[in-house]
Amino acid sequence: MAQNRKPPAYQEYAATILAEISFRTMSLQSRGLFYTMRLECWVNQRLPSDQDDLAKILGFSTDQVSASLPAVMSFFAIDGEFIICPELEDYREHLAQRKLKQSQGGKTGSSITNSKRNKRTKAIFDDNSGTLSSTSSTTPQVSRQGGIESSVQSSTAKPSQTQFSKKGVIDDPFVRDYESAEQCTADDYHKASKGY
Repeated sequence: MAQNRKPPAYQEYAATILAEISFRTMSLQSRGLFYTMRLECWVNQRLPSDQDDLAKILGFSTDQVSASLPAVMSFFAIDGEFIICPELEDYREHLAQRKLKQSQGGKTGSSITNSKRNKRTKAIFDDNSGTLSSTSSTTPQVSRQGGIESSVQSSTAKPSQTQFSKKGVIDDPFVRDYESAEQCTADDYHKASKGY
């Protein structure tokens, strides 16, 4: 499901901002105004260019805004009656273009997948009879006939004691008991499977 929400955040590289001489020469108050205006521009896209209205929106006095505004305006632009941040607008456009390309790529990929699936289905069944086509690239599954018999044959051959002694098994009462119990279990299984 597509979500048409605004991007929640913008990416910012600290080194890029710190490299700007105009940012480095700002007072602490001007830096605060700069970041507050950027955040407002990200959320609301623009701010009023009238200093009284701007001060009200930002929650500062008109004198504070008027004193710091010239220092921060190199990062902003006036667009009619509004202040915008061109850098953030470019980033917003970048995100919109990326989202559009991802959407188009998803639709293209879906179309390719669906067309391959349709070709496969058409190749398997003839249009007229609905039977399996001889030109099918897939091999049909052979259905199981009859009962539940397994095609796997179990071996009834018993390993000789010499095989074990050659491998270096120690003649131990525990080992003898284990082997005889194991052999007993195997014999019981074979008798049960043959119906004895």
